Amino acid sequence: MSVILTESEAKTLLEKVLKYSKADECEVNLSGEIRGNIRYARNEVSTSGALTNQNLSVQSAFGKKVGVATIDEFDDASLEKVVRRSEELAQLAPENPEYVGLLGPQTYIKSNGYFDSTASVSPDTRAEAVSKSLKLSREQKLVAAGFLEDQKGYSAMMNSKGLFAFYKSTNVNFSLTVRTEDGTGSGYVAKGYSDVNKLDTAAATKIAMQKSLGSKGARALEPGKYTVILEPTAAVVLLENIYYDMDARSADEGRSFFSKPGGKTKLGEKIVDERVTFFSDPMHPELPAASWSGDGLPQEKMMWIEKGVVKNLSYSRYWAKEKGVKPIPSPNNMIMTGGTATLEEMIKSTQRGILVTKLWYIRSVDPQTLLQTGLTRDGTFYIEDGKIKYPIKNFRFNESPIIMLNNLEMLGKTERVVSTESNQNYMVPPMKIREFTFSSLSDAV
Repeated sequence: MSVILTESEAKTLLEKVLKYSKADECEVNLSGEIRGNIRYARNEVSTSGALTNQNLSVQSAFGKKVGVATIDEFDDASLEKVVRRSEELAQLAPENPEYVGLLGPQTYIKSNGYFDSTASVSPDTRAEAVSKSLKLSREQKLVAAGFLEDQKGYSAMMNSKGLFAFYKSTNVNFSLTVRTEDGTGSGYVAKGYSDVNKLDTAAATKIAMQKSLGSKGARALEPGKYTVILEPTAAVVLLENIYYDMDARSADEGRSFFSKPGGKTKLGEKIVDERVTFFSDPMHPELPAASWSGDGLPQEKMMWIEKGVVKNLSYSRYWAKEKGVKPIPSPNNMIMTGGTATLEEMIKSTQRGILVTKLWYIRSVDPQTLLQTGLTRDGTFYIEDGKIKYPIKNFRFNESPIIMLNNLEMLGKTERVVSTESNQNYMVPPMKIREFTFSSLSDAV
């Protein structure tokens, strides 16, 4: 059996599995993927690999007693065995008071995240893309370490009430660190796309090389509050902590930034600058996503924060029923709208500030304020009188993305970016922020 099934093949297989079910309700999830990668370090390819994976998960329910079993074998005997196993586990399980039963058939919008260009990437394609990068770093006597990974896959879901959902997708991520030979200068770049034709490894490498050469001879600057220009790679690792927190139940129960005293939430309140808008949209051309969520609820374009105001929080079907509201699934993607400023214009408008390429090692300090700590690295530069003056030693920072978005000065054009913390892709603009808090110096390069 092929690892990447067509919609009709997936439907046929799921129907077969459901016929084995004797439970009150049964839900079957099916997924398959093929990944390929090439890794290089010290200007030499170190590994080239591929991963093929296919899984079937069966959830059986007798009343509110639920059991789940998974398998990666697809002969008839194995398919029946996994259904029986899920039923046995369900009978042994205690009742789940939050089980709300299965959804019936749903209508989904058609989103397209599958590109034949990416699906047909071969080891030769990867080698050629990486050779363009290595050629540049070797010529400049710089030391490059990078990773290129492409993926094609699908997910499908069917249940005993007649619901069926299917989605195919492709993705390619490229990340690169370039160091000077003496190890004192470092530059970084990361790019992610659904369509591999949009990936230009040579252009990306030139960015990392420029930062690497430019960051040699870094000087120490006193910690404190500075105007910063965050490139999208730096901004995204702070913003995604807001995205993960937008759950209605944790807000209602007083466990998140979106909580208020007395069991209330910040729904409808302005929490950040009015230029800030977050929305999800499975149809977004630069960041396509599945138009259905894990429990089968349809995904549609949804405003989460609009002009600084909290418009929606996600509600599971159970919590929506408890609160008497419509369920809203957690988003499958997230887009922050941007402005029109270029990075050059942001720098030119800055009298005294810091340009940050990358933030990493992000850790939560206070969930109630979303205060985070972490480090700058791979290219941090001092700006004076509208020009980059010199590279500076890295900092530890302590900052909340909420405070950061209230101190917003300028926004650039939103672009697709890979989070170095989660490896997820988002749409994020570069941004200029005043009074960003750097608490101490760091020895990181």
